[in-house]
Amino acid sequence: MDSSIQVGVRGATVWVRVEGKGSFLNSGNLKEFAREMLDRGYREFVVDLADCVMMDSTFMGTMASVALRLKEIGQGHLHIVHCKNRSQELLSGLGLDQIFDIHDNGARAPEYEALEQVPGGRSPEAQKKEQAETMLDAHEALCEAAPENLFRFKDVLDFLRQDLHHETPLK
Repeated sequence: MDSSIQVGVRGATVWVRVEGKGSFLNSGNLKEFAREMLDRGYREFVVDLADCVMMDSTFMGTMASVALRLKEIGQGHLHIVHCKNRSQELLSGLGLDQIFDIHDNGARAPEYEALEQVPGGRSPEAQKKEQAETMLDAHEALCEAAPENLFRFKDVLDFLRQDLHHETPLK
């Protein structure tokens, strides 16, 4: 199954629709898009999970980092709509229901452009480093959102930090 993330803006709201899997493979794109929208002054984010079949911790941590940034700014919300039982369990299990507004229904995300990986001519090593940084940021956000996650992700954090600070590329 192909996975994609559709994004767009309607009025003052940023919409994100996840189709297929929300994973470390598409979290970097989401992170960059959200940062750009926050820099432009957007404060309302809606993530539509109607067509999402699975989320990994990196993807959930990337969404957590957006919600934490909004909290830091002191305005705005991250809403999760069409959040079915499994997604609800995943988010609640990581304590993210404390920082997200989660709904099992809501408006459908409008049709928008797919968020594509922009080929920047980066080397595979640079892409790997960027992916590791996204994964580290996401897992740090999960621990900031709910401190009990530190025990859950301690090994992941240690591994990613070692990977990033290792001078020679890991094979």
